[in-house]
Amino acid sequence: MQQIIQISTDKQNGLYDITNQVELLVFESKIKNGIVNIYSQGATAAIMIQENWDDSVQNDVINLLRKLIPSGVWLHDSQDSNGDAHLKAGIIGPSETVPIVDGKMGLSTWQNIFFCEFDGPRTKRNIVISILSN
Repeated sequence: MQQIIQISTDKQNGLYDITNQVELLVFESKIKNGIVNIYSQGATAAIMIQENWDDSVQNDVINLLRKLIPSGVWLHDSQDSNGDAHLKAGIIGPSETVPIVDGKMGLSTWQNIFFCEFDGPRTKRNIVISILSN
C-alpha cells in the first residue's frame, strides 16, 4: 500500500508532527506485521523521529541546525537563497522506517514522526507513505 500525505507549513524552519496521519494509514492497511516507510519528497525537507512531549526538543533541533548551518553563506544561495535548507535536509535525511507490530507502529511512548521543513512556508508538501507486509 502506498499513499501520499499532503501538508502545508507556516514557518521557514519547523517540525510538524505527522504521527497521527501515519498511524491512521497503518490502521487502514490492516497489516499486522511489516514496515512503514515515511519519505519526504523534495530536497529541502526531511523526516525525523523525535520526542513530542513539549516543544523544547523541537526548538532545540531547529536551534542546533541554525547554529551548525547558518543561512546566507553557501554557494547555492546565489541561485535560490536556500543553501542552508538543502544542507539541513541532507543531514537529517528524507525518510524513516518504522516496524509494524501487531497492527501498530513500533514507536516508543516518547517517539513521534516529524516532517522537517527547512524552506517554508509552503502551501503543499508531499510525504509518501509506503506500507509493506512481512
